[in-house]
Parts: sequence; C-alpha cells; structure tokens
Amino acid sequence: MFKYFPHTEEEIKEMLRVAGVNSLEELYSDVPESIRFKGDYDIPEAKSEIELRQLLESFGLLNDQLTSFAGAGVYDHYTPAVIPNIISRSEFLTSYTPYQAEISQGTLHYIFEYQSMMAELTGMDISNASMYDGTTATAEAAIMAMNAGKKCTKVLASRTVDPKTMQVVETYAKYHGFDIEMIDEKDGTTDREDMRRRLAEGGVAGVILQMPNYYGIVEDYTGFTDDIHESKALMIMNSVAADLAVLKSPGEWGADIAVGDGQSLGIPMSFGGPSVGYMCCNEKLIRKMPGRIVGLTKDNRGQRAFVLTLQAREQHIRRQKATSNICSNESLMALYVTIYMSLMGKEGLKEAAKLSYAGAHYLCDELLKTGRFTMAYDKPFFNEFCVRYDGDIDALQERCIAAGYLAGVKIDDHTLMLAVTEKRQKHEIDELVELMKEDAL
Repeated sequence: MFKYFPHTEEEIKEMLRVAGVNSLEELYSDVPESIRFKGDYDIPEAKSEIELRQLLESFGLLNDQLTSFAGAGVYDHYTPAVIPNIISRSEFLTSYTPYQAEISQGTLHYIFEYQSMMAELTGMDISNASMYDGTTATAEAAIMAMNAGKKCTKVLASRTVDPKTMQVVETYAKYHGFDIEMIDEKDGTTDREDMRRRLAEGGVAGVILQMPNYYGIVEDYTGFTDDIHESKALMIMNSVAADLAVLKSPGEWGADIAVGDGQSLGIPMSFGGPSVGYMCCNEKLIRKMPGRIVGLTKDNRGQRAFVLTLQAREQHIRRQKATSNICSNESLMALYVTIYMSLMGKEGLKEAAKLSYAGAHYLCDELLKTGRFTMAYDKPFFNEFCVRYDGDIDALQERCIAAGYLAGVKIDDHTLMLAVTEKRQKHEIDELVELMKEDAL
C-alpha cells in the first residue's frame, strides 16, 4: 500500500533473517573496504510537500526559457492541455511488454490505435508499437534491410540525412558487421547519379533517404524507388512525423520502410527528451520488423480482443537470438502521440502543418529583405530552411539568446538553419527579424 515509504526496522530484520545474515554489515561483507563510502551523504533535511515543490520549481527557473526558432529534429509544437492529465494516470506509468493480454486490453488497445494512425500517416501497410526515437528507428531499419537482403554487405545513406541520425546508424552498423556508405549531395539534395553508381557496385541492402532532408529541403525523389528496387535493395525513408500531414507520404514515394521521430506530434522538447520513434513497413517485411506488433482478433466468446502477434519469444526473452535489441518500448510516448492525433484529427494536423509552413516562409522572406541574409539553397522547403549570413553567427545567436530567442542551429561558419512551428506568432517573428538585422554585434 505504501510502496514509496522506506523499510521499517522490523522489515529490515525480517529480510536479513530470510537472507541468512545478522546485520547489514554482514550482508555487505564481500564489498572491499577500499571502495566503501564512509562519509556522510549530502542529503538535505526532510521537507514538507510545499517546501519540496518550491525547491524543485527554483531548480526549473535556472533554465533559460527561450522562444525557439530551432529545429534540426526537435520542434516546439503545441501540446493540448488534456494530454499530460491523461497520461499521468497510474495505469499508464509503465511501458513494459504486456504479456498477459487478458489483463492488458487497455494498453494493447491504445497501441493498436497508435499503429493504425501511424500506418495511415506514413501510407504504409504495417506499423510496430513504436521505437525509442527517430535515430534508433533508422538504425533498426538498416539492420532490418540487412536481414532481408541476401549476401549484402552495406547500406547507403544520403549526406542530406541528419548527421546525428547517421552517427547512431554507423554505431549500430559497426557492431552488426556491415558498412555504411554515404551518397554525395548536390546543391543540398541527394545526388541521384552517385546513388546509381554505388548501387551498381552491388551488395547494397538498403538506401536511407530523408524527407524533408536535414537542411529542410523537400527533395524530389521521383524515380529513386525504381533505381533502388532494380538493385534488389530496400528504400528507407526518414521523415518528421508531423510533416506527413501535408507532404507526400513514404508509401506514396514507394518506400519499403518508413521511420522517423514522433516528437513533432505534440511531445514537448523538454530540454532533450523523451521522444518516440516510429517504424512502418510494407506487408512483405512484417516478419523482419523489430519491436512489438499488436493485432486485433476475437476471443472464444466472439468479443473483440487485442494481442501481441507475429513475433517470436526470442525477441523478448532470448535476446541473443533476437533480430533487435528492442524489447520494451516508448509505450507512454506512443500513448502521448495517439491522444495528440486523436484530438487534432486529420484537419487539425493539416492546419498545424500549414501554419508552420506559412510562418517559415514569412520569416525567410523578412530575413532576405534585410540584405544580411541569402538563401543557402534555392530549393523548396517546408517549415525549416537554411540561410547564409554575412556576419558572425555566434555573436548573432548570443544577441538573440540575451533577448529570449533561440535563433536556429548553426550549420557552419556562415550558414544558419531556422525552423518555425504553429506556436510562433507574427510579433515573435518580427521581433526576431529586428534583432537579426541590427548592425552592431
């Protein structure tokens, strides 16, 4: 009943008795004296609830609360107020695999709804029950392609894929024994001719592309799928989930595996996490997909029931034989985005995406008018774009931070990437532009 209270003296004595020792000192007698801590713990005195809340709030105020115009994979989208209230219910505070389906129908139900929504959003046949984040989902997709390929030794990836994602993919590849080769970029987009050349060399299991790409550019992948499939490889497309409300889906591009980060579906940035990764694929690859899959069936009374399906137990209890290290997942965050998509609906997702698009293009136009900025790439973009600045980017960003604005992500000494979401108001954009066009640094 009181699971968060410390053990009483009587309980400690009983546990020691069951363990067959007489004291805590005897219990820890095997721990060498040289590594035992003998000082006093730096623990404050006990506090009342209101004192503890005030202390934690004071810690939170140490963080700079900036108006964000930064993206690069994490975006400041609107969070409906009802979501934190629903997910804070006690029955949702675990994401462990619900083996006992008969008592886990609620959890399995919302995971099934999550899968259904993600499959529709990506235009794919199947979704799993979610991954840790977009980077590990992409790495798992690369492994999935290797498992599906025969006599393949490598996976190709465009240089327009987020470098952070590729660092994770390369780490996975190193310890799974396959190579990653990078496809050249040309004017901020994937060099199709270089991809064809590398495919022609053979041994390619899959090709990783990103939409929109790392620079925010909406690439035209027309014909890429044909090139990839002619070489018996799989097309893996990484996308920001919220952008798929209006952009052409991975399924429409002909992707075999769709992966990415779901943080854009209302999850707060929270200084870096948590997030949730999604993975969807076509029906042919369902047996190769890592993670959990929840299916809909009927019980012996004919009633609707939800179950874990199409997976070997090795995935969870014999890890050395599993196809992935994914076992439990980010189920709480999967619930989060499920509630978000249910509340927003198709039209709400589209409206948020359109507002983000309009805000980004307005900001871009206003910056170009200052004469201090030029477009880094003359390519179509969605809600994120790169500009070249004729001054000191570090000094520019510091000035904006001092005024309460996080002014984008520095790509190199002269290139700045900015993002706009539906949360950004016109007066915020105008104030940022005024800050960024000042002459005095």
